[in-house]
Amino acid sequence: MQITVELPDDIARHENPSAEALQALVIAGYRKGTLTHHQAARLLGLDRFELDGFLKQREIYDWAYNGEDLAQDIETMNRLFAEGKIPA
Repeated sequence: MQITVELPDDIARHENPSAEALQALVIAGYRKGTLTHHQAARLLGLDRFELDGFLKQREIYDWAYNGEDLAQDIETMNRLFAEGKIPA
């Protein structure tokens, strides 16, 4: 799905206004709890540890890691184990 947003001229002149808008959207959704940690990372194209760094740089310390995130991490670990990418 693609979403189009019309930005005011002063914001559109920023170096990378689309990234800024996406980051603001993700931060707001994460803080509100409408986006999980996993979803926020996916939207920004980051892994979970990179997202932690992204949030820390912006002094966002609330943690929204939930059951869905855990299930995704377990699935990833099982896949990596099956592929021989992590030791037994």
